[in-house]
Amino acid sequence: MTDAESRYLRIEVPEEHPEERIVDFREVLHSYSREEAMLEAQRCLQCALPFCVEACPITQDCRGYIGLVANGDFDAAARLTLRENPLATTLCKVCYHYCEDACIMKGRGVPIAIRHLKRAALEFGNSDLEYVPSAPRHERIAIIGAGPAGLQAAWELCIRGYSVTIFEKQRAIGGQAGAIPHYRMPNHELLIDLQRFRQFDLTFIEGKAGGVDVTPESLLAQGYRAVFVSIGASKAGYPGIPGEHLPGVIPALDYLYDVNQGRPVLLGKEIVVIGGGDVAVDAVRTSRRLSPGAKVYMAYRRTRGESPAGEEEIRETEPEGIEFHWLVSPLEIQGKDHVEGVVFQKMKLSAPDASGRRSVVPIEGETETIECDTAIMAIGEKADLTGFSPELGLKIGNKGWPEGAHPDYSTNVEGVFAAGGRSVVHAMAAGTKGAEAIDAYLCRKEGRPVRERPDPFGTGEVIPKVPEGYSSPAWKP
Repeated sequence: MTDAESRYLRIEVPEEHPEERIVDFREVLHSYSREEAMLEAQRCLQCALPFCVEACPITQDCRGYIGLVANGDFDAAARLTLRENPLATTLCKVCYHYCEDACIMKGRGVPIAIRHLKRAALEFGNSDLEYVPSAPRHERIAIIGAGPAGLQAAWELCIRGYSVTIFEKQRAIGGQAGAIPHYRMPNHELLIDLQRFRQFDLTFIEGKAGGVDVTPESLLAQGYRAVFVSIGASKAGYPGIPGEHLPGVIPALDYLYDVNQGRPVLLGKEIVVIGGGDVAVDAVRTSRRLSPGAKVYMAYRRTRGESPAGEEEIRETEPEGIEFHWLVSPLEIQGKDHVEGVVFQKMKLSAPDASGRRSVVPIEGETETIECDTAIMAIGEKADLTGFSPELGLKIGNKGWPEGAHPDYSTNVEGVFAAGGRSVVHAMAAGTKGAEAIDAYLCRKEGRPVRERPDPFGTGEVIPKVPEGYSSPAWKP
């Protein structure tokens, strides 16, 4: 193989063997060595037009830190990464690496392992850094929800000198990131990220649910100058079929939370997970580990290629003993006092419509029944808006989170903003946009100029929002 040919092959990422990893929640993917990281980074073409950065919702300068890793300057790579990404330790384990999908090397071979190079930068470089707030503005801002959107918004606001209080209904920080299984993220990454926040005027108040214990209006009445609602979509969705509330039917997100918190979970020996997204994949892989020897099925109404789950997640799942059923849609959950099986309607793809998309349609008279004693629902979540005033005029995003109806995420109540996103990094992007809108709103009220995000390490410099060559975002919320 020539050097030119080897450029198109990725340095293999170390991975636990499937037969060994399914017995517990050990981490599946491991780190590159320093030398492996440098070799992988040296495959990067350092494109003048950084497609990878354009695909990143938070415009992380991955081209920049990859170049530094290639030269062995891991300290500079870590600093550049953390300059733009306050949850980088978390994201280097769980991000769906949209940057890699956009990598020009993907069309010629295998894309650069961008997420794993971020991990190398943080592990081999000095990542024990502290963010430095600007001079205090003596203005308090409240955030409802301590998930990625709320944490990102807090970072943006604290850097600008605001005092921030985050209210979280759970007894832990992280929002839906707290449901990510430990085989993907061993559970200390977010704490490492939050340690860099320690100079901020930032307060966490846990066990306070938005709409129940606190509302945007009550927080404004307490003197907060603005409120950011980032409660995500945590309420389980159900398909509306007979038997869906039988004992043994479990909402997937609640299930994953309980497992991570060490709460007891009762599983049987025949487990069906209904859904095709990342939560569904997390649920089947978690079930495989929690119930040794069980039959574990994943059933989705579309094909494997149309599954919204990440390709990496599906690839890692296949050798773990999961049985996939594609093109089936639930009709009924059977059982008297407990779930005994799920009846599925068999589906097929229709002819492409004008846009080229193929719908799924039932195959008349054809069903399939999977016997089971546990059915886990992973068909989507939606926001729990209990207690939130209709006067806010919240609209629901395409994956169930609430957001302000206006382009800057402002609601119909002055001073209240709301946003969320469909993945950790999309939620972070929404948090940035919401925080920038809050800053602009308060600057207008006080008659002061709006400024870009200052260097979070306190140098006084204003950091460019995008690197040289960046043209336009290639991602959607």
